Amino acid sequence: MEKNSEKPINRFRFAIQIAFALLCIWIGYDFYKFVSYLESGGAIDFSSRPPGVEGFLPISSLISFYLFLKTGEIHPAHPAGLAIFFAIILVSFLVGKSFCSWFCPVGFISELLGKLGKKIFKRDIKIPDFLDYPLRSIKYLLLAFLVYTVFFMMNEFALKEFLDGPYNMVADIKMYYFFAKISQFSLIVIAALVLLSVVFRNFWCRYLCPYGALLGIVSLFSLNKIKRNAESCIDCKLCTKVCPSFIKVHKMKSVVSDECTSCMSCIDACPVKDTLYFKPVFAKKELKKKYTAGIIISVFLLITGAAMLTGHRQNNISKSEYLYHFRNLDKLDHFTGPGSVKNFNDSTLSNKNSRQ
Repeated sequence: MEKNSEKPINRFRFAIQIAFALLCIWIGYDFYKFVSYLESGGAIDFSSRPPGVEGFLPISSLISFYLFLKTGEIHPAHPAGLAIFFAIILVSFLVGKSFCSWFCPVGFISELLGKLGKKIFKRDIKIPDFLDYPLRSIKYLLLAFLVYTVFFMMNEFALKEFLDGPYNMVADIKMYYFFAKISQFSLIVIAALVLLSVVFRNFWCRYLCPYGALLGIVSLFSLNKIKRNAESCIDCKLCTKVCPSFIKVHKMKSVVSDECTSCMSCIDACPVKDTLYFKPVFAKKELKKKYTAGIIISVFLLITGAAMLTGHRQNNISKSEYLYHFRNLDKLDHFTGPGSVKNFNDSTLSNKNSRQ
């Protein structure tokens, strides 16, 4: 038996998670400055809106993605969101639900809370199977509702009507105020989710996240999967013990699970060389951990970078449009609201701007 001498990949993954979390904080600060400009009515120096904030608009990105599939059109309201969404889907198709454990800031926070819980309780607490399976179906029900609403209830006209509408234009600002002016009820719900995530590892990700449900389905068709060599396996069960998703890796020849996030904790934990490894579906040779990590990172960066180089990063919404819609922010709902794009005229602010 040859011992596994490969360097652990999870330290590198943790560094990527921290870097991405810091990037999200930077984006959040830039977006705060952009909203401050709007709040001032354009009186202070303009701070540009960071396109990365569109990564936090999954519904708008899903609708943009569907419009792209139907028409080939890249909608100009949130083009960066579409690029990020496509990058996440492609990475999931290539290397499983890796976005959740490598990039997602919510997944990162959930992982840290789970580790805190393990320190407190000295073990991972798993909800019994008779409750676990029904609870896991919640995220799929939420996903089914979103997919049905977008793919079956919205025709091409309805898709464009939503994407062109003022609500979609300022959806990111609406999201900002949800947290900046959070209600007592929402705060209680978030606090409850935090506590549940400490007690039950990855509670939000495992039971409630519809985005994770979508990526889980895509990952079932992933071109690279974790394989177990039954002949060299010593049945130590370390792979199963360290799996954050409670997958019984030690019983599988191939890890096919919608809960696997390709974190590679199981591969790191395996003491026997070449017993657990990533392997392309249509190839015989295994894929080293470092190359798998390289695919995850490079594909995400290449897709988002291509969007920047081809001019699909910044949206086409002018400062005047933002200021106009911001004044009517509380009156906007999903499909209607004052001042749609086709009715907007920059002259509505000309008198105000001329005084500044």
